Amino acid sequence: MQKARTSYTNETIEKDWIVRFDDIKSKAIPLMFIDSIVPGHQRLNYALIGDTASENPDYNPVITEPHDFQIGMVKAPKGNGPAYHTHEYIETFFVLTGEWRFYWGNSEDEIEGETILKPWDMISLPPYLYRGFENVAEEDAWLFSILEQHEVFDRPDPIWAPKVVKKGEEYNFRVDDKGKMIPPENFKELEKEMAEKLQMGKK
Repeated sequence: MQKARTSYTNETIEKDWIVRFDDIKSKAIPLMFIDSIVPGHQRLNYALIGDTASENPDYNPVITEPHDFQIGMVKAPKGNGPAYHTHEYIETFFVLTGEWRFYWGNSEDEIEGETILKPWDMISLPPYLYRGFENVAEEDAWLFSILEQHEVFDRPDPIWAPKVVKKGEEYNFRVDDKGKMIPPENFKELEKEMAEKLQMGKK
C-alpha cells in the first residue's frame, strides 16, 4: 500500500530527521546489555533509529519516527566488543574507524571462523549464526550497525551463549523472560562509572 505523501518543513527535518554527531556523543548507553559490564566487552552503544536489541529498557533512539530498519553505532576501547551472541534476524556492520576482529560459529560453544575488518569494510551476519567482535586497534574504534526489520521481541534478544549469561550474573546483570535487563541496585552508579571510564562524549 502506498504511503500518503506528507509535507515537511526545514524545522521538522532538522528537529526529527537529522542526527548530528556532536549532539549524540554524550547520549551513549554504557550499559545497554548484560555483557556491557564484563571486562573485554565494555563499550558505548548509540541507538540512532528503532529497536537496536537493547536489554536496557531506558534506551531511546535519537530518531523516533518509525523506519523499516534499525541503526546504531558502537564505540569500544582496544580489546573490547560484544560477547558471543546471535539474533533471529540479519545484522550488518560497517567499520568506521580502527580494526575489528569478527568471529563466528554455528553453535553457542564453538568459534569456527574469524576475520579482520578495516575502515570501509562491511560484514553481514545471517540469522542464528553466533557472532562476537572486538576492537583490535590501539585506539578507540567505531562501528556502524544496521539491523534487519524485526518486531520488538517479548523474549531475549540478543540470544547470548550460556557462558556469557553466567559471566553477566557474576556482576549481578540479568534479564527477565521478556529479554529486559534486571538491573542491580547500584545500576545508576555503575552506569556513571562506566560512562566516565569509556570517556563518554569524547571522539
